[in-house]
Amino acid sequence: MKVSVITTSYNSGHTIKDTLMSVATQDYANIEHLIIDGGSKDGTMQVVSKFDHVSVAVSEKDGGIFHAMNKGLQLCTGDVICFLNSDDWYISPHVISSVVNCLQQSHCNVAYGDLQYVQQFNPERIVRTWKSGRFRRKNLYYGWMPPHPAFFAKKEVYEEVGFFNTELTSAADYELMLRILLKHEHDACYIPEVLVKMRLGGYSNASLKNRLRANQEDHQAWVMNDLKPMIFTRYLKPIRKIPQFLFR
Repeated sequence: MKVSVITTSYNSGHTIKDTLMSVATQDYANIEHLIIDGGSKDGTMQVVSKFDHVSVAVSEKDGGIFHAMNKGLQLCTGDVICFLNSDDWYISPHVISSVVNCLQQSHCNVAYGDLQYVQQFNPERIVRTWKSGRFRRKNLYYGWMPPHPAFFAKKEVYEEVGFFNTELTSAADYELMLRILLKHEHDACYIPEVLVKMRLGGYSNASLKNRLRANQEDHQAWVMNDLKPMIFTRYLKPIRKIPQFLFR
């Protein structure tokens, strides 16, 4: 089973080495690592060029992160696809092998695990732990979602449901997971451990204005799929994040 890891980047010269190292040191052999860069000017691609395991490296202007992810989906050739962006890294060399084992034993088309947010300039400092919990489809109505960097799906899933909707600026990952898990009812297996660490600083959480826009897009994600959330779904999604800061 071949696994495609898609990394999008833009001016990530100071962080992408950790991403690259975490993929290069995986104990699972059949990995294809794609770097989809938005035309960085800070030496990002010079860092990438030092890693022989990288299968595809593209650097050109794009239409944003989800456009770059779609480009990666078009270029990848793996049986399983995941996204590990240039601020993220796998917590151990066993992550990919654990995912493949989970998919093979469960016969699911999707696997996911937990994620930890760390301080941007002090990655040893854990700020928040996203503990996903076992998959129950009904939980999506109560604001649940798995963390996208720890979300793995077979290529056949994307062939069925399509790619990221680039009309959305911050919730395209949420919309795609709604499409996969709720609209098309793919089952998912849960790996009850932290798979990925992510540096803080994401676009949707950068300001109150961006957070409000993201919340509006969360609701739009349901509407564009002809799905009917409960009246409180859009409010429970951010509320569910509060315990992640308390139980790290």
